[in-house]
Amino acid sequence: MDEKAPPGRLPERDRPWVMRTYAGHSSAAATNALFRRNLAKGQTGLSVAFDLPTQTGYDPDHELAAGEVGRVGVPVAHLGDLRALFQGIPLAEMNTSMTINAPAMWLLGLYSIVATEQGAQLDRCAGTTQNDIIKEYLSRGTYIFPPAVSLRLTADIIAYTLGEMPRWNPVNICSYHLQEAGATPVQEVGFALATAVAVLDAVRDSGQVPAERMGDVVQRMSFFVNAGVRFVEEIAKMRAFGALWDEITRDRYGVANPKQRRFRYGVQVNSLGLTEAQPENNIQRIVLEMLGVTLSRDARARAVQLPAWNEALGLPRPWDQQWSLRMQQVLAYESDLLEYPDLFDGSHLMTALVDDIVSGARVELEKVLEMGGVVAAVETGYLKSALVASLADRRRRIEAGTDVVVGVNRFTETEPSPLTAAGAEAIEQVDPAVEAAAATAVGHWRASRDAAAVDAALDQLREDAASTRNLMSATLDCVRAGVTTGEWAGALREVFGEYRAPTGLSGAVGSGADGPLSAVRARVAATARQLGGGRLRLLVGKPGLDGHSNGAEQIAVRARDAGFEVVYQGIRLTAGQIVAAAVEEDVDLVGLSVLSGSHLAAVPAVLAGLHAAGRGDLPVVVGGIIPETDTQTLRDAGVARVFTPKDFALTGVIDELVTVVRHANGLPDEEDPAPVPGRDTVRRR
Repeated sequence: MDEKAPPGRLPERDRPWVMRTYAGHSSAAATNALFRRNLAKGQTGLSVAFDLPTQTGYDPDHELAAGEVGRVGVPVAHLGDLRALFQGIPLAEMNTSMTINAPAMWLLGLYSIVATEQGAQLDRCAGTTQNDIIKEYLSRGTYIFPPAVSLRLTADIIAYTLGEMPRWNPVNICSYHLQEAGATPVQEVGFALATAVAVLDAVRDSGQVPAERMGDVVQRMSFFVNAGVRFVEEIAKMRAFGALWDEITRDRYGVANPKQRRFRYGVQVNSLGLTEAQPENNIQRIVLEMLGVTLSRDARARAVQLPAWNEALGLPRPWDQQWSLRMQQVLAYESDLLEYPDLFDGSHLMTALVDDIVSGARVELEKVLEMGGVVAAVETGYLKSALVASLADRRRRIEAGTDVVVGVNRFTETEPSPLTAAGAEAIEQVDPAVEAAAATAVGHWRASRDAAAVDAALDQLREDAASTRNLMSATLDCVRAGVTTGEWAGALREVFGEYRAPTGLSGAVGSGADGPLSAVRARVAATARQLGGGRLRLLVGKPGLDGHSNGAEQIAVRARDAGFEVVYQGIRLTAGQIVAAAVEEDVDLVGLSVLSGSHLAAVPAVLAGLHAAGRGDLPVVVGGIIPETDTQTLRDAGVARVFTPKDFALTGVIDELVTVVRHANGLPDEEDPAPVPGRDTVRRR
């Protein structure tokens, strides 16, 4: 630095945070090439996105994987895939973050073997497995097993890494997804810390870690947070996180070393806050959100990954990811941010904001602990209901214009954007042949193995799962034997069973009787009368493995408030299950929500099923991140309406659903309280 610099600067410029881009798609080989390009551009850490079959423990040829392989991440079905993913990338020199939760133990096992094959010493390998299963029950939906069992797997990983991989972060407590699901800053801090307490309690109570080593466990705990556009509030939130974490780890777990108690976190800024309308505005949103986790030196992120401007449109291209990486580099290397101590020390305003969040979050944390902890709060539906209600409040504020979203509910006049002029070429396109190739490849892999060794390894895994033994050893044996992701998860499903999380709809508060909703409610009632009485029935379905259910739940809540009877069975349903529910419940309308990009596979499967079941007359609507070109394809296939994120006014969406029901049943556009003459008004029940 300049020797004549004014007083107040640091004696040494701070080192920048680890810079990542969240990447992965199509195949291990294609993703490896993308990783290499990004590293050459100055990226300093890897952040691996896995596809939904991998995240939920299925192989590429499983029924539920249809349309999802390689779409939102890289498929990893076995050891060979992970070898290809990291080929030519020295893991001993790389900080590697893997976004994987329910199968975190499996992916860590694969990573360990590949790193060893490269000649790396595991005790020198650095990185993170996300491995926060609690938030999956609340927002992201890639859980497999019941909560208590999932915490056991987390505790086993922590115990293993403590001895074998001491530089590894074995768990990444995620408040990121809580904010996307509706959490206020107070709820985000309180609920995330309740999860951290549950993890630490599980480790302590497992008997695998001596009490004197709990400080070592705490110092390898990391967090993954979300940063919204209200960046002053976000700075206060992060400082509050640090203050409460220091207090909890000192008082509850007796960690005396302040360095071990330091709050360590990485961040991706708010992807769901990005808009499809005027997507160029997303650039300034991303920059402002990055400031919320970098401006305060005492609460600065250790690692940052930024979404791309077009993630509300689809999968970003390498150039889009490069743009986001360059944003980080400009802030870190061109600005003077890293030359100064904390900018907010002594700020009365910041202190007051932090204290307010700390006190509120402490109340939320105590409430969860009084319920018996975060597992009980998940199983009773308390946490999910709280998030659904908070998100409903946020949506109402946006619809009312109280919360301004530029280009969406205000300042909507716009010039054509050159960024989107290329149409479908403005996002990365995944070749449909990728799925067939992956399914064929996993078949060849199975045929090439020693079947007896595979059977023995899976038998040992089941035996250990039925006991209290740490499952990491059996998992590593499965990796070496050539077991696949689906086989490993399938063996544990046999022992532990699967779990269906509460939807949270029962605890969501209605929107009241505002004018627009009252008018829609009247239309719903009138249409029901004309169809012969009862209530209109809407089936909300989540086909495939897409677990992002926030939008589907908000539609369900608003439709219920408008007078619909809503049938919602949660996430991860096959087309057959959705069709069976539609027929059994005799619904008037099916609404499908798909945010993973698998709509061209998932939706036609439901349409075909309805035709086969004799209900081809049943109208189907679709919502999700759907490019304009795909919208017409779905309409041509028989979909009545397609909704995308730009359709933010939920009451208007519900009104359109009533119109769809009326048209499907031959009712006139103008409501007539009397039944249509000559029409059979006895509904099938």
